[in-house]
Amino acid sequence: MHQKIESIISNIEKVMIGKREVAQLSVVAMLAGGHVLLEDVPGVGKTMMVRSLAKSVGAEFKRIQFTPDLLPSDVIGVSIYNPKTLQFEFRPGPILGNIVLADEINRTSPKTQSALLESMEEASISIDGQTIHIPKPFFVMATQNPIEYEGTYPLPEAQLDRFMLKIRMGYPSPQEEVEVLRRAEHNQPIGTLDSVISLEELLELQEEVKNIYVEDSIKAYIVQIARATRKVSEVYLGVSPRASIALMKASQAFAKMQNRDYVIPDDVQYLAPYVFAHRIILRPEARYEGITQEAILNRIINKAIVPIKRYAEK
Repeated sequence: MHQKIESIISNIEKVMIGKREVAQLSVVAMLAGGHVLLEDVPGVGKTMMVRSLAKSVGAEFKRIQFTPDLLPSDVIGVSIYNPKTLQFEFRPGPILGNIVLADEINRTSPKTQSALLESMEEASISIDGQTIHIPKPFFVMATQNPIEYEGTYPLPEAQLDRFMLKIRMGYPSPQEEVEVLRRAEHNQPIGTLDSVISLEELLELQEEVKNIYVEDSIKAYIVQIARATRKVSEVYLGVSPRASIALMKASQAFAKMQNRDYVIPDDVQYLAPYVFAHRIILRPEARYEGITQEAILNRIINKAIVPIKRYAEK
């Protein structure tokens, strides 16, 4: 199964040049049953990353292009009256897919953004008094542009908290960008991708991740970091217990990716900025001084007591 995980990442790298870490983090969230928010400028490959991941696992891929006039029914679906049967029939929306791309999610109204809340947390939607479960696996990757703010609706804290990880793509290096041009010279490499893992194998991997061992001292280490975010003077609102759970599950998936059946402190330290940063709300004066959530987390992690001794004894 470790080879299956590596094959997914290698398959994505056929399209995404120099984005191995982004691919790894995306797979971590998918294996942990979470969702990802991709934030970066246009044209760096956010949409292509999602499409490559969907093709690699042979999943049903759905795309939602968020616009200011998009309605919640455009996301979850709508019941339409059928005059032949004299009954209302449900027409499912694009949210009922295995891997869903929510493109430019901050361009639609909060009313439509909230249509994602139940589906992302509960893997189900409610319509006409009925609850419809979304087939597993279910994985949402949303993108947003941090540069343009005109005509956008910033995601509320409750919506941000639903994303397990927030990832930034970044620009490629000069050598990587030349390779991008070379591969796209005649046709897009995304068209040549084949699936390297079945949905049944992906579900099996997700179940195996749940069995990755997390020692109590590691859980206490996660809680120590989470509680510290609530006590920093520059922070208006620290992370919630949901964030602690997300970090534990992401650490389990990362340990599985490293071919281990247990979590170590290094897993927690590596993933904490990706899991916690977007959940921390800074005070206005901290933002004016240029302090970032990542800087605060690095400071907290450096001061936290790492449970090394107990592992050395074992």
